[in-house]
Amino acid sequence: MARRGEKLIVAAAVLLLGLAPASAQEGPDRVDSIRDIFARMRTCWKPPPASRAHPIDITVIVSFNRDGEIMGHPRITYESAGATDNDRLQYRIAVMEALQRCTPMPFTETMAGASAGRPFAIQFRSRKSSPQATERKA
Repeated sequence: MARRGEKLIVAAAVLLLGLAPASAQEGPDRVDSIRDIFARMRTCWKPPPASRAHPIDITVIVSFNRDGEIMGHPRITYESAGATDNDRLQYRIAVMEALQRCTPMPFTETMAGASAGRPFAIQFRSRKSSPQATERKA
């Protein structure tokens, strides 16, 4: 009878040890939802100073692999109307720097599987209002 009890204890210990690494991957800094992706990108966003470029809104489409690294090439799909060439250049550089600061994305195992290869349209807003009627596609 004691032999059976020892086996149960060993089995329980193995199960607990097997779960420890997975729970270590789930933490406050881990990205576990689409909302977390956007929130993390906001923390990495540093728009250029007003002395270098006028504030604009810009949107980039990017995909990640399971390891949270960028797949392919991010693509700018929107820039505010009326932006100068210099404004667009400065903001495109700022977007790429934000992507570099935030990647690899620290996905949880669940989020890694759910997001791998899917495109995300990430908006970076620098203007106080974003009139939809004057959009300029990139």
